Amino acid sequence: SASTQAHLTQTLDTRLDQVSQRLGAGLTESSQRTSQSLQKLNERLAVIDTAQTNLANLSTEMLSLRNILANKQSRGAYGQARMEAIIRDGLHSTAYSFQTTLSNGTRPDCLIRLPENDISVVVDAKFPLEGFNALKQAGPEEDIKPYQQRFRADVHKHVKDVSEKYLLKGETHETAIMFVPSESIYADLHENFEDIIQRAHRQHVIIASPNVLMLLVQTLQAVFKDARMREQAVVIQTEVARLKEDIGRMHDRVLDLQRHFGQAGKDIEKIVISSEKVTRRGAKIEQVEFTDTSQRDDDGETSPPRLVAGE
Repeated sequence: SASTQAHLTQTLDTRLDQVSQRLGAGLTESSQRTSQSLQKLNERLAVIDTAQTNLANLSTEMLSLRNILANKQSRGAYGQARMEAIIRDGLHSTAYSFQTTLSNGTRPDCLIRLPENDISVVVDAKFPLEGFNALKQAGPEEDIKPYQQRFRADVHKHVKDVSEKYLLKGETHETAIMFVPSESIYADLHENFEDIIQRAHRQHVIIASPNVLMLLVQTLQAVFKDARMREQAVVIQTEVARLKEDIGRMHDRVLDLQRHFGQAGKDIEKIVISSEKVTRRGAKIEQVEFTDTSQRDDDGETSPPRLVAGE
C-alpha cells in the first residue's frame, strides 16, 4: 500500500542519513589522524635532516683531520700541539720549555726540568706515521709484510736518532720520551709490534701515548711537590736554628738583667740601711736640749753654753 511504501521510504532515508553521518565522522577522524601523522612525519624528517647535516659536518671535519694527518709537517704540528697541551695543563710554566737548544745544537720538542738538579727529561713529538698509515691503507689482498718492515725501519731509525741526539750525560735524563699522539696507534704497537717497544726500551726511549704522558706528568707533579716541601722544610729548619740563637741571646740578656736587678737590690738595701741610720741620727738630734751653763772664768770672760742630751 501507499502507507507502507512511505514508511519504507522514510526508514531508508533515516538509515541513509545515519550512514552518511557515520561516514562523515569517520572521514573527519581519518583526516585528523592523517594530518597528525603527516605532522609527526615532518618533525621526524626535520630531525633526520639535522642529523644528516651534523654527519656532513663531522665528515668534513674528519676529512680535514685526515688531510692534516696525511701531511707530514701538519701531522708533526698536530702531535706537537697535543703534547704541549698535556704539558701545559699539568706542570708549572717554570718546569718546562719548548724547542730549547741543547749543548750539541739539537732542539727537542720539550724539556722538563727536574727539581734539585740541572737534568731535563726530553719529550719528542715527531713519531713517524707514514709507514703506519701505509700499513693500514693496504688492501686485504696485499702482502702486509713489506709495509710492516717499512714501519719497523722508520720507528727504529727515529728511536736511534732520539737516543743519539737528545741523551746527553749531565744535561738530559738517561731516558727520553717519544710521544705518540694516538691511543689506537699506541695499542697497535703493543699488540703487533712488541719488538719495537722492547728495542726502544733498550735504547732508553719510552714510547708514550697521551694517557701515558698524562700519567708521567702526574708523577712529576708529585716529584715537584715533594721537592718544594723539602725546600720549605730546609727553610723552616734554618728559621728554627735562628730562633734558637735568638732565644739563647735573650736568655743571656735576661741573666744579665737579673744580675743587674740583684745588684740594684743590694744597693737599695744599703741605701735603706743608710737612710735608717740617718733617720735614727736625726731623731737623736731632735732630742738634744740646750742648757745655759755659761760661766765667767777667772779672767772675766764668758764661756759658751754646753749641749746636754735629754733623757
